[in-house]
Amino acid sequence: MAPPEETKTHPDEGSVSLPIDLSPRAVEEDSSFEDELLDDTLELVADLAETRTRLLAEVGQIIVGQKDVLDQVLTALFAKGHCVMTGVPGLAKTLMVSSLAKTLSLDFKRIQFTPDLMPTDITGTMVLADGDQGHRSFTFQSGPIFTNMLLADEINRTPPKTQAALLEGMQERHVSVGGVTYPLPEPFLVLATQNPIEQEGTYTLPEAQLDRFLFMINVDYPSMEEEQEILIKTTVDSIPRLAAMLTREQIMRFQNLVRRVPVSKYVANYAARLARSTRPSDSIAPDFIPKWVQWGCGPRAGQALLLAAKSHVLLSGRFNVSVQDIRKFVHPVFRHRFGLNFTAVSEGYDTDTIIDWLLEAVPVIQDDEAKAGFFGRLLGGKKKASVK
Repeated sequence: MAPPEETKTHPDEGSVSLPIDLSPRAVEEDSSFEDELLDDTLELVADLAETRTRLLAEVGQIIVGQKDVLDQVLTALFAKGHCVMTGVPGLAKTLMVSSLAKTLSLDFKRIQFTPDLMPTDITGTMVLADGDQGHRSFTFQSGPIFTNMLLADEINRTPPKTQAALLEGMQERHVSVGGVTYPLPEPFLVLATQNPIEQEGTYTLPEAQLDRFLFMINVDYPSMEEEQEILIKTTVDSIPRLAAMLTREQIMRFQNLVRRVPVSKYVANYAARLARSTRPSDSIAPDFIPKWVQWGCGPRAGQALLLAAKSHVLLSGRFNVSVQDIRKFVHPVFRHRFGLNFTAVSEGYDTDTIIDWLLEAVPVIQDDEAKAGFFGRLLGGKKKASVK
């Protein structure tokens, strides 16, 4: 089935509002603009890009393959998002996350979700403790959610009440116990896993809760060469010791830098059109959307696309977002944010197939780099000289 042809119009070029005046006139009036903003910022970008390369090489001593998965996890971390990973057991998801935590100098904890898991098993609870002078009082004993990187293994095996306790912490970045609010450590990243094979005895995450995850990552089987290397590496008596590549303070500094990456109105418009095109009732939706889709993505999908693209360009050593950066993350951002109708499911289609059609149906202006906005063009030339 070929997606239908569409005729689209494109908005005028421009940049979204930023906390500083980036107009050409303002730059001309302020001679220190380039020295104070561009030099310092691009130095940070170059440092992050170099660190990413060294970090992936370090993790690669233990984890074979899965480069796309690691890239997406890093992108989510710096975008302050969370991930849900779908894959069969035995694909080293736990080892991957724990290895990444070591290289990032982050605390790591794992929770095995089971049907009898209680919300307090995640957040913590009040316990009666003896005081210095024999007085007894209630004190808060923190749960495993108080960590930097949390692996929620098989999150769909626990009841919705327990799932909600974790998702509240993900969204608000704090938990409330006994009427007191306790902030979670920074940085904070949740990586939840789901088993796509066994569905008996599971509790499907509601769409509203799935929407809180920045990415849904598909963890696939390794290739023949990768599996051969895995067999060799995992059957010896020595395991490489991983070195820390970043500190927590550096991670939080880079997280704040992501929010400063400018996005032109042209790029933001493309992200919005992609999200709106998944909605069957929207006038710009392609013809195949009402036929196969029951409900479409909300505005959070567009927000996730922009944040993912911003984080990605920093990790790549750039400071301007293009349409191609947006397109790179449509699958992990959209695949859990819209639902197929019964007809699509019965025909054997999945959300990734619809996304493939969508990317062909929503047109892209070819000269997207020329439309990156004033700030993107300004940084473009200097970036090439500053980032190796």
